[in-house]
Amino acid sequence: MTAPVDLRSDTVTRPTPAMRQAMAEAEVGDDVYGEDPTVARLQERVAALFGREAALLCPSGVMCNQLWLRVLARPGTEVVVEADAHLVNYEAGAGALLGGVQFRTVPGVDGLLDAGDVEANLRADLFPLTPTSLVCLEQTANRGGGTWYPLATVTAIRDLCRSAGVALYLDGARVFNAAVASGTALADYGRAVDGLMCCLSKALGAPVGSVMVGDADAIAEATTWRRRYGGAMRQAGVIAAAGLIALDRIDRLAEDHANARLLAEAAAEVHPDGVDPRRVATNIVYVEDVDAAAVCARLRADGVLAGAMDATTVRLVTHPDVSAADCRRAADALRTALRQVVGAPGRGAR
Repeated sequence: MTAPVDLRSDTVTRPTPAMRQAMAEAEVGDDVYGEDPTVARLQERVAALFGREAALLCPSGVMCNQLWLRVLARPGTEVVVEADAHLVNYEAGAGALLGGVQFRTVPGVDGLLDAGDVEANLRADLFPLTPTSLVCLEQTANRGGGTWYPLATVTAIRDLCRSAGVALYLDGARVFNAAVASGTALADYGRAVDGLMCCLSKALGAPVGSVMVGDADAIAEATTWRRRYGGAMRQAGVIAAAGLIALDRIDRLAEDHANARLLAEAAAEVHPDGVDPRRVATNIVYVEDVDAAAVCARLRADGVLAGAMDATTVRLVTHPDVSAADCRRAADALRTALRQVVGAPGRGAR
């Protein structure tokens, strides 16, 4: 039986044979004591990639985000984020529960803010206002369709934050996609913010792990909070070994971006009102104005797995485990599903 083409997320990948071998053979030690050499190599490599002093391996991107909230934002203050940000939508209220912060959600354009958006929403430390302590950007913007922040925009927001005495954080869950799509050096993104995280288990296909990156004193503080949150690990070199292999896959992300455009072009042939291939920035495709459950069901019947973001939006995400041939197969299934659910081009959902 042919395996399904799984486009629900870039988190569904399996470890490559090279990753499995590296994990099996990893040199390990107790990382709580700082004695795991493979973890140390991964942290040093990621810190160097982003041009920063230090890095810290964590089990998940959510933990990285929550640790950075503890390090960069003061409890009882406000954090400015785009309204559809992962921090707001997909972290189960952890920012309020664990970090003691509230979010000021600002609608952006395709999930992105500009310096004017940020400036209009900064609040001073004047009683009884809730002062702003942190601005968070998401790179790429998941619910924005994989859009990315140009370096000039990040730099403009950084300059504004510095003049206001506010920290700037980059939730870089898919920052590798942004760097490849924009041609921006990772170190340029890294030096433009006070702290960031990158995810190894999304676009790069590692089985687990995300990494915090920043100044040495900030990472030292985050290490303490990681312990408090239960994220300190022992022989974590078996995880780090796969992460080191994953970092060798950054350049191939352009293939995923091309595959995503192929899917978008197929959808636009049938339902041009629902997707504009020119707006597919990285590896995420949204098809809007459809009966999402019906489209996903019909795709599943043809051996393609997709996600329903809401009642009228289907999401497809390309990744290393789906080839160009897989995506051509998925594109054919997508055309068929949309013809069945939407009908003639331009009719919209029904």
